[in-house]
Amino acid sequence: MQNDGEEEGPGIATNRTMEIVVALVLLALSAIVIFDSNRIGFGWQEGQGPAPGYFPFWVAVILAIASLVNLYSAISQGDVEGFVSGPAFKRVLAVLLPTALYIGVIGGIGPIPGLGIYVASFLFIVGFMMAVGGDGIVKSALVGAAIPLVLFFMFERWFLVPLPKGPLEAALGFG
Repeated sequence: MQNDGEEEGPGIATNRTMEIVVALVLLALSAIVIFDSNRIGFGWQEGQGPAPGYFPFWVAVILAIASLVNLYSAISQGDVEGFVSGPAFKRVLAVLLPTALYIGVIGGIGPIPGLGIYVASFLFIVGFMMAVGGDGIVKSALVGAAIPLVLFFMFERWFLVPLPKGPLEAALGFG
């Protein structure tokens, strides 16, 4: 399969490997929830109804059973089909890593204080429009400023839902 003249190449992992990894991760998460539900109580309390861990316990049990079935299925199959190729994985990372950085910039990364959702959104939109879309700085800056501004009025003024703000908003009296 080709994409813009670029060879996809061999997969960096097989579907079978990824199914085993996902089944094991979900099994581990189920075990954590089952353990914690047991700690807080998962039985039925006479005259009161379910204990706090009742529903999480049973959802985790069902998820654990489904994970075991998927694990058995993945181990017993001979699938060697590629899950994702190297170039395709690079394209995923080209979106994933800036998005993770965007989330960090909103609330802060380690000792670095956050810039808030509006400034971070401006930077994110401008960066993506220029790097991925190939748009110029003027168009990118206008769109990058317009969207957070519209979102500010929508959430902060009309819906009265405060979103994370940074030093710029505080300096403007909205912090």
